[in-house]
Amino acid sequence: MSRELLNIVEAVANEKEVDRSVIIEALEAALAAATRKRYPDEEIDAKVVIDPRSGEYKSFRVWTIVDDEAILENPDAEMRESVAAIEYPEQNLHVGDVLEIPIENEPFGRISAQQAKQIIIQKLREAERRKVYDRFIAEEGTLVHGIVRRYERGNVIVDINGAEATILRDGMIPRETLRVGDRIRGYLAKVNLEMRGPQLEVSRVAPEMLKQLFTLEVPEIGTGIIEIMGVARAPGVRAKIAVRTFDPRIDPVGACVGIRASRVQGVMNELAGECIDVILWDEDPETYVRKAMAPVQIVDTAIQTITNESGETRRVMHIAVPEGKLPQAVGRGGQNVRLASELTGWTINVLSEAEFEARQEAVQDAQEQALAEALDVDDEIADILIDAGYTAPEMVAYAERDELLGIEAFDEETVDALMARAADYLLQQAFVAEVEPEEEMQLPLENVEGIDEATIAALQENGLHTQEDLAELAVDELVAYTGLDKEQASALILKAREPWFRG
Repeated sequence: MSRELLNIVEAVANEKEVDRSVIIEALEAALAAATRKRYPDEEIDAKVVIDPRSGEYKSFRVWTIVDDEAILENPDAEMRESVAAIEYPEQNLHVGDVLEIPIENEPFGRISAQQAKQIIIQKLREAERRKVYDRFIAEEGTLVHGIVRRYERGNVIVDINGAEATILRDGMIPRETLRVGDRIRGYLAKVNLEMRGPQLEVSRVAPEMLKQLFTLEVPEIGTGIIEIMGVARAPGVRAKIAVRTFDPRIDPVGACVGIRASRVQGVMNELAGECIDVILWDEDPETYVRKAMAPVQIVDTAIQTITNESGETRRVMHIAVPEGKLPQAVGRGGQNVRLASELTGWTINVLSEAEFEARQEAVQDAQEQALAEALDVDDEIADILIDAGYTAPEMVAYAERDELLGIEAFDEETVDALMARAADYLLQQAFVAEVEPEEEMQLPLENVEGIDEATIAALQENGLHTQEDLAELAVDELVAYTGLDKEQASALILKAREPWFRG
């Protein structure tokens, strides 16, 4: 039997081009499984060791030494330390040690051979995947060449130097036709060692593929003279790529496009005719967005910061384009503005000139109203401040006094009053922010915005002294206590309840 085992090992190892140790491990596992089946009423742990030179093998029952106080999870494979000390004193066993007791060998029969076959197949698969992994892991994130071999469940199987790679359906360029035998390039997106899923995953739509292709076509990118700052793709249709250089002698856009567009055309041909806009990167966001929206000219821009309920902020750039150019700016299906947004990292809102002006007027009116309320001034003074660049109370409070005096319409008294009011407003806001809703509700009635002294007196006469007392009243009750009409009473109660909604 020893010679038979060695013959099996040699035959499989030579056929599959794998190390003999892999086959021996599989045979050992198969014989161990067969050995365990000799003990149908026990859950023993078995081990088989094959001599790679002679083919002889030995079988062992394996025990794990555990603490005397421990609960035995598997009494058939665990032995307490005190028991081991009595029965096998010569072994000097301690907790965590493994005791191997020789047992009778299981004959290598039909069942063992079947189990060995299954285990060998599994081991071979693992070994082959390991070989492929070791071979390609260094190429992950690079371009690879391959030949289309077949279609499988909508995916394309590509041969890459003798190894099979998969282009998933969502990794293929839409409407691109690939035929068996076609030579293609792809971006090696993932090298997987696990048994599940494709081992080599290739993409034709990844933005990184565009970067890699330009690196091949444009030597200046490969040498670091030109740097790719961003890529956005609508695969097979259009793409935008932003580049820059620190060498003033180099035109990065021209270098990427090439003489008579030869370089960019080479990339486009590889990507099924995908149109590519090469854009000069700029550190100024507005300038960068203007270039990213090419070929449409931007008339004006405005930046807005939006904060959601969870406190996360996003920045939106509103842009105005000439009348009649709105469809071109947006692009088919919003493609142009979407790619520009992806490239620049900005949320871009495209408006016509008329819409942009109307929005700016609305924003200015809102700023004017908010500033007027915060500083307790009329709209005219608020408008003067906004025109001078002071759009928020913070800007007025922390402004240089001489700068405010530089505004023609303001004298020293006005400036001092405005700065004092702005400081008071900020102090009040800070106080409100620090007060918890529960604490705020316990503040006196004077804290409620819009309440007058007569109303306060009437409520106090009825034993109501805090904001919470007022908030808990019904409209009819407040009318009865104070003589206010229902509309006034409702508005006052809603004001008193505001901390509840903020909390």
